[in-house]
Amino acid sequence: MPPRIPCRAHRAACATPAVRCRIRLQRRSASTAASAPEIYDVVCVGGGPAGLSLLAGLKASPVTNGLKVALIDGQDLQKNRLQKDATLDSFSNRCSSLTPASMRNLQEIGVWRHANASRIQPYQEMQVWDGVSDARISFDWDTARSFGPRKPTQPTTIAYMIENVNTVSALLGRLEELGGVDMFASTKVDAIELGTDTEQLDLSSWPVLSLSNGKSLAARLLVGADGANSPVRTFAGIPSRGFDYSRHGVVATLKLSNSGWGGPDHKIAYQRFLPSGPIAMLPMPGNFATLVWSTTPERAAKLKSLSPADFSAMVNAGFRLSLTDLEYLHTLPSGQAEEIAWREKHTPVDERALPVRVTDVQSGSVASFPLRMRHADTYTGERVALVGDAAHTVHPLAGQGLNQGQGDAAALVRTISHAVQTGQDIGSTLALESYNAARYAENNAMMGVCDKLHRLYSVESGPIVGLRSLGLRAVDAMGPLKGFFMNRAAGGV
Repeated sequence: MPPRIPCRAHRAACATPAVRCRIRLQRRSASTAASAPEIYDVVCVGGGPAGLSLLAGLKASPVTNGLKVALIDGQDLQKNRLQKDATLDSFSNRCSSLTPASMRNLQEIGVWRHANASRIQPYQEMQVWDGVSDARISFDWDTARSFGPRKPTQPTTIAYMIENVNTVSALLGRLEELGGVDMFASTKVDAIELGTDTEQLDLSSWPVLSLSNGKSLAARLLVGADGANSPVRTFAGIPSRGFDYSRHGVVATLKLSNSGWGGPDHKIAYQRFLPSGPIAMLPMPGNFATLVWSTTPERAAKLKSLSPADFSAMVNAGFRLSLTDLEYLHTLPSGQAEEIAWREKHTPVDERALPVRVTDVQSGSVASFPLRMRHADTYTGERVALVGDAAHTVHPLAGQGLNQGQGDAAALVRTISHAVQTGQDIGSTLALESYNAARYAENNAMMGVCDKLHRLYSVESGPIVGLRSLGLRAVDAMGPLKGFFMNRAAGGV
């Protein structure tokens, strides 16, 4: 009888005994094929920011760059790249607010320099207020100082607005520079099954992926970066719990009358909490901004049906007019611009406390998506780890979705690196425990805060309005406390 070939990965030894898994992989075993599957240390399903960041981190580290890794994505990744000749007179409607901690991680793994810097907009201030009581808080590092004036070493930037396509392009550029990743783009996963124990290989605990191109891959560690409906999570038998908010997020690229009250060097983001959901305008380069308006599905459909002039007028009204006015405006089939112009004459506002006016909306940029909260029971199983939306989805009101995925990727890189350095099997439950411990509680806390804020500001009358307004004003007046919240939201900077 020929000797059985032990499965050992590059630099990842199977020194530890098998550990019983808490999440049993209840999938049938792959039948014996004519040719054995190709063996990989890490197979990542999903080529979004979280999955690409994970692979870039692994390949950028001298500890893990010897691992054999593969990426599988059903889309043509090249079509998701930012055009090299992209001009600054249009922007994608899918943007993210990248925290300084996330930006620093992208710098450390060599990704940030591949981004198109001219299309990234840092902002230094955020104005947030209650749409019912007008209680307001200003987030900026100058007013959040503990004692005395700001030191030169202290940060001024709250976050960086970046198009998702710019982030993906930078990650792909870095991966091409690093090399060593087998890309299976425009390739679907037809099935994920447990391998078999043969005379040559024992893959009975390994996920084996059958691809639409006919190839078969066996993964020492299978990473699900494959979105909220993750097939990898389903394969691992990991439940995901949550609920729909019965709200849609309306996004659009807006053209403004000028670059903002702070000028090009001091950009300001704005968010007004309405009972139907928050409306946020976040700065982009030049006279552009990106809109995220959380509202009911019916109102989202109405907004998408409006002419550019009426849509722009509704966005201006969303930051200026009363709840009663907005309620009425949503009932009009058209003509909102004219109606709003009349109502604004009778509504005194402090224009400098509000975003500059929207003059137009970029053609084809108005879209919407349903808002949900989902959280997997665990991020790991035997030879499986989840990152990004496969592990959690969160309300966009705090702009933390992409940042949570970046945090997942960085933490999983550290976990894999530790396993390699200590001679552990990188796919074992024991080796992956530190990743779950590092990320689950932190993500759960942030998701809880976002959910509670949504519910708190959904109330439009009664004592809760007075109490939340009092709390908002109190935090605004207490610099150190405000600085604590800003520091947490910025990723601990």
